[in-house]
Amino acid sequence: MSAQSPMANEMASSHCEEPQGKPQSIHACNFRYAGRLSNENARALTGLHEKFALQVANALELYLGTSLQLRLLSLEQKPMQDYLPGISPTSYMLPCALNVMDSQFVMEMDSCLVYPMIDLLLGGVGAAASAARELTEIDEQIMESVALLIVKEAEHSWRSLKLSLTPGRCIKPVMIPHIFPANEKLVLLIFQMELGGTTGEVKLVLPTSFVGYLLRHIKAAQSAKMSAVRALPNLRERLLDCKFRVSADMPQIRVFVKELTGMKPGAILRLNTAVRNMGRLTVEDVSIFEATPVRSGRMKAAQLAERMKDLSTVKEQA
Repeated sequence: MSAQSPMANEMASSHCEEPQGKPQSIHACNFRYAGRLSNENARALTGLHEKFALQVANALELYLGTSLQLRLLSLEQKPMQDYLPGISPTSYMLPCALNVMDSQFVMEMDSCLVYPMIDLLLGGVGAAASAARELTEIDEQIMESVALLIVKEAEHSWRSLKLSLTPGRCIKPVMIPHIFPANEKLVLLIFQMELGGTTGEVKLVLPTSFVGYLLRHIKAAQSAKMSAVRALPNLRERLLDCKFRVSADMPQIRVFVKELTGMKPGAILRLNTAVRNMGRLTVEDVSIFEATPVRSGRMKAAQLAERMKDLSTVKEQA
């Protein structure tokens, strides 16, 4: 065996060194937050549910007999584990089945809004509860009509899906893990309601799978609408169905005023022009063709001759 020289060792070590490049940028990845909504999808959901808020507010005002305000406060996306700790134990929770998929969404309402509604439905003035407490079965039964109204407005807002929503029975917050799987990602539509002197939140808690299904149908509806707009006939084709005033006459004819004032039924007005002279066919006072008055059956008509060369000049001279 022969030992390598120091020169050979130095060349070998330098040959094995990795080339210097740009420093790598390494970031921690949290897979729980994968699949977040894009800005475009968030805008589509926001626009849709801002209209939903107005419709619900109008419907509740008529039903409860009092004024209220409802507006979309925010749109959030959370894993189910992050949503659970924020639920108040006294909140009104109503699951609702989605017939388009084996899934449900939940309507959550602060109890501070529930008690004024119950008071109004019982003939009161909408007084708030003195202290927060869990809802009784009687409270839940009274609120069924209000919840059904809100669900119907949601069904109307999502009409592009052609779905029917089936409200379930009110549940306690501890039952939420039985509604959504532990690995479910949720989309929270958070609304702020002002009822009398009380302000609280109403939330629609949607599984992300349903939100994706909804967004696909929203985009399909928008695409179909744009296609319908593009399918409209162009301006030239649409003008073919428009009506214009058309006349066949003899322009630039002068008569004495005394002949006009002396006109009566059966009189003959001399136009002081030869019969062989051509008249003009005008459309909205613009001369288009030289024309001769004729008859077509029992109808008056005009026999067209040469087209007028300069329409703008003819119009100014007329």
